[in-house]
Amino acid sequence: MKTIRAKIPDQIYRQMEILVKQGWFRSPEDVIDQALRRFLAAHRPELLEKTIRDDVQWGLHGTQ
Repeated sequence: MKTIRAKIPDQIYRQMEILVKQGWFRSPEDVIDQALRRFLAAHRPELLEKTIRDDVQWGLHGTQ
């Protein structure tokens, strides 16, 4: 496992603390881990490529 350092806005950190205090996550690190996993799953290269192709198709022909 790798460790990284990141700066995040205070407001986002406070929101993460609220989620932890409410019992949704064990720690702020768990919030970050889940957020990164979801972001990466939603931005897989093949998904991005399909989205771009669909946008180009729509732009050229108005259909998919």
